[in-house]
Amino acid sequence: MITFILNHKIVKTDKHPGTSLIDFIRYEMHLPGTKIGCREGDCGACTVLEGTFSDGKVHYKSILSCLTPLGNAQGKHIVTIEGINLKELTPIQKNMVNHSATQCGFCTPGFVMSLTGHGLSHEKSDYEKTLASISGNICRCTGYKSIEKAAKNINILLENKDIQYPVTWMVNNNFLPAYFLQIPAMLKDIHTQTHLNKGQIIAGGTDLMVQKPEEIANSDITFLSHRNDLKTITEEKENIHIGAACTANEIMQSKTIQKYIPDINSHFKLISSAPIRNMGTIAGNFVNASPIGDLIVIFLALNATIVIKKENKKRIIPLKNFFLDYKKIDLQENEYIDTISIPIPKQNFKFNFEKVSKRTHLDIASVNCALFIKINNDIIEECSVSAGGIAPIPKFLKETSAYFTGKQVTNGTIIKASKIMQNEISPISDIRGSKEYKMLLLRQLLFAHFIKLFPNTISLKELLS
Repeated sequence: MITFILNHKIVKTDKHPGTSLIDFIRYEMHLPGTKIGCREGDCGACTVLEGTFSDGKVHYKSILSCLTPLGNAQGKHIVTIEGINLKELTPIQKNMVNHSATQCGFCTPGFVMSLTGHGLSHEKSDYEKTLASISGNICRCTGYKSIEKAAKNINILLENKDIQYPVTWMVNNNFLPAYFLQIPAMLKDIHTQTHLNKGQIIAGGTDLMVQKPEEIANSDITFLSHRNDLKTITEEKENIHIGAACTANEIMQSKTIQKYIPDINSHFKLISSAPIRNMGTIAGNFVNASPIGDLIVIFLALNATIVIKKENKKRIIPLKNFFLDYKKIDLQENEYIDTISIPIPKQNFKFNFEKVSKRTHLDIASVNCALFIKINNDIIEECSVSAGGIAPIPKFLKETSAYFTGKQVTNGTIIKASKIMQNEISPISDIRGSKEYKMLLLRQLLFAHFIKLFPNTISLKELLS
């Protein structure tokens, strides 16, 4: 049996754990406010809130119910648009109405749930964060300006929220029904499933629920999202260890990661939308083995290693050796990624990630590229360059990285390295661009790294002359 709280009621069901949460909400629980749009995580019409009990509190985040297997709801509080309704409109709903931020209304529940999730976060609100919270929601009617105006006013209402106890503040200020205050006590008595079963391994579901939802809905499944031992980020001696089930947002919000890579937030905001980052895990991104996987490219440049486990056995390999061929990885039957480790960056290093896609956000890359570089007395002591979209696998550019080592950061060095890089890649023409276009893009991204990181040394004019 799967047991969780749906809005204000405890639900117990023997439905297959691979059933999509949105289908359960709409067709089993008859709550039609959550809409079915793309079923691929792009439109946000199916957005709901997921609350997890931890440290005596319930922590909420927005998720996409179309990509959430029902088994991931075990022990959680799932909130639909019906679950936030009061006798009168909440301040968020009221602002959507007052600013004409809804027309056909199909997308509106998703926007309202995303903005409510923002209000429930333990971060101080500002306009940029308020807009970012609806980054995964698409509207085809309004042109967005009315939604932006509503978000601006909603942010003003949230600026003084209690970030220590946001649920209590939201209830007291009529953003939420009073039953939210009873949820922690209700969740205490519901146990999460922590054991491993045999079958398809699934964590966030953001890839598998798109690729093969029917198969997932009829397969034995091992759920990793309940494995708290796979959700830690720790610093030990000379390495940072990241649990395989950590989501992209958990990584970008980690104080440990931010201590060494302060710009991690700006880099990760190029990776999909807020709900997808709330769900998608680092190991899931690696195992997907997409040639343009953003997390893969970032962690290749950070010289990551991965710990692979099978029962009581484990092995450790460099991430750059994990990808064998297109969609083929060094992972045997019943093996799973347990931990990702990166060396703690020392002083005098710089890191940057660049991505080109048809949309700045919410899109897969045509080409992406990451650079890690360490400088000592004006000499490049260490360099790692990685790229995606230019080979059958996400690629660590070994020859380019080796060329930089021992050189000074000059325009001539970068131009020479770009020529070496062109011989190290093998892009193909596809829907995201021609071979020639991708080769040009990667060269420009290499230039972009150095222009951004060394603005007083590198001249764009000289690079392009």
